[in-house]
Amino acid sequence: MSKKDKVKKEEIENVEEQQAEDSKEETQEEVVELSKEEELEIQVKEATDKYLRLYSEFDNFRKRTQKEKIELYKTAGEGVITAILPVLDDFERAEKANQESDDAQVIKDGFKLIQDKLTNTLKTKGLEAVESPVGKDFNVEFHEAITQIPAPSKKEKGKVLDVVEKGYELNGKVIRFTKVVIGQ
Repeated sequence: MSKKDKVKKEEIENVEEQQAEDSKEETQEEVVELSKEEELEIQVKEATDKYLRLYSEFDNFRKRTQKEKIELYKTAGEGVITAILPVLDDFERAEKANQESDDAQVIKDGFKLIQDKLTNTLKTKGLEAVESPVGKDFNVEFHEAITQIPAPSKKEKGKVLDVVEKGYELNGKVIRFTKVVIGQ
């Protein structure tokens, strides 16, 4: 072999080595690119899974809250009804006693006692009667005008002349407006 052949052979070997190294680098780059794609796919799957779990958790929370609300509405009046039951018992006893008694004053006193007991029970639950507005200015926030009649004097125009039905507040909120007659 001549020197030229040796040089050519070495050059060919160098070129082949260089090509082998280049192909290794390309393969590694492809592997790196594939792993980046796979990594992104994994991240997408994790995010999707996290989203689904969060959505399911929120849906369960919403259903549980709705169920609790329905249960609360069903039992909301339980405390008031339980407090009124003794008054109902008193009415039943009064009815039996009234059948046996002919004394009108005793019957009136019995009903007055029951009325007082009911009123006190409802007060403990937050119910308050609105004070009588007779002679005061008509107020839409507390009164409901049933009718208007001619005012006896100019002073009584726009004022409450009579109360048809008492109004009530529950814990400061009007639950029944006072039905009134106002002067025109």
